[in-house]
Amino acid sequence: MVVATGFFDGVHVGHRLVIAQLVQAAKNRGDESMVVTFWPHPRTVLQQEARTLRLLTSMYEKERLLKDLGVDRVEVIRFTKEFGALTTYDYLKDYLMDRYGAGTIILGYDNRMGSDAKDAESVREIAESLGLEVIMTDKVTSSAGMDVSSTKIRAELGRGNVTGAAEMLGYDYSLYGVVVSGERIGRRVLGFPTANMELYEPLKLIPANGVYFVKVRTLGNSYYGMCNIGNRPTVRTGNARTIETNIFDFDEDIYGLDIEITFLRKIRDEIRFSSFTQLKAQLERDRFYCKSMI
Repeated sequence: MVVATGFFDGVHVGHRLVIAQLVQAAKNRGDESMVVTFWPHPRTVLQQEARTLRLLTSMYEKERLLKDLGVDRVEVIRFTKEFGALTTYDYLKDYLMDRYGAGTIILGYDNRMGSDAKDAESVREIAESLGLEVIMTDKVTSSAGMDVSSTKIRAELGRGNVTGAAEMLGYDYSLYGVVVSGERIGRRVLGFPTANMELYEPLKLIPANGVYFVKVRTLGNSYYGMCNIGNRPTVRTGNARTIETNIFDFDEDIYGLDIEITFLRKIRDEIRFSSFTQLKAQLERDRFYCKSMI
């Protein structure tokens, strides 16, 4: 078995280099490729900035992305404090070798594991002492020269830079959820009906407040639209954050159904208008601008 291990949040372009080498190495050896990952995120269990941690992918999304890249098997270990106390040696021996039959391991340039927090070179030495074949991958940078990491992608999304995040991810960032009922102000007052989303994964990272040009998937079809993330300052006061999407050329009842919102570009920041008339006029301009990019 050829194995890669890690949390792989986002399955970004750095992870994809590891996965590509994993899949190719397995093919070269006539073997299976396996990713061993964890859930929940170690920081939520070890309480390391757990209150602020948000994820790029749910476990379902991560497994789907890995399988789409050609991985044969994805094994998920439940991360507990007891599991987190394992040393690098014990994790490699007891889990990757004895439990999953690893003969070859693919290591990213910053791949750490074990409570002794070994760096990738130390992991290589321990793995080879156990008889594992080790294949190391190189560091990956974006076209702007930035080192790629899940942390940096989260930071870009937190600024609303969905295009910069997509460059590091290797795909456009998405949110998955269910359509829930709202106050229907968009339909009744503004003439812009919206699908209000509730996320399936509560820890999923939501991009910064603002208006975005998006692609929408629901009812088995794809559409374009514009999505507002924020507190709706013109409509009401308060801190409740909503994800509302006006789907272009669409008038179906989708309450209670699945919806996927894929972010293509940020259009503007969220603005408080003095009247619904001003808000509606701005929404017309937003829609015209978004449709110009289709």
